[in-house]
Amino acid sequence: MTHAEGYDLVFGIREQATAEVDIAALVERHATLLFRVAHSVLRNQHEAEDVVQDTFVRVLQHRRDLPAVRDERVWLLRIAWNLALDRRRRVRPDQMDSPFAEMLAARLVPADRALEEAERLRRVLLAMDALPRAERAALLLSAVDEMSTAEVAAVIGKSESAVRALLFRARTRLKERLTEMERKGGAR
Repeated sequence: MTHAEGYDLVFGIREQATAEVDIAALVERHATLLFRVAHSVLRNQHEAEDVVQDTFVRVLQHRRDLPAVRDERVWLLRIAWNLALDRRRRVRPDQMDSPFAEMLAARLVPADRALEEAERLRRVLLAMDALPRAERAALLLSAVDEMSTAEVAAVIGKSESAVRALLFRARTRLKERLTEMERKGGAR
């Protein structure tokens, strides 16, 4: 073994140790957000947890690319988002958690108001599910996961102006559908 080979070996070990420390820090900083993103798509706690784990498995597989990543948060979100979408295609609607709307509802209100709020949220989620895919994606990331327009654009691979247009259309359609659902519900 030459000196140069030994140096490369030592450097490689140091680099690997640093990457492992960075990955642990990434998990600590971003796991909760990645879970929220995956859960907003899948509405299933166990599936969302699997997506978070799969996201960090991908990070481990591509840890050599970490130094080149400009915004680790957006990079991780994009991985989790794509994995969640892939899983959503495989998950049947009856496998989604039914208490998702109840989980979003406020906890410190009287039971009757909490039930009304959960029902309203359930209608909103149904109306969101009926939106076109790109509009639904932009709205989920913006409203549910509270991402900026720039972050949403980076995650879904569109320009910021395209995201603003998607959000405008999504909110307009959502409002129309909810108004229609209320009108139909009130006529019964």
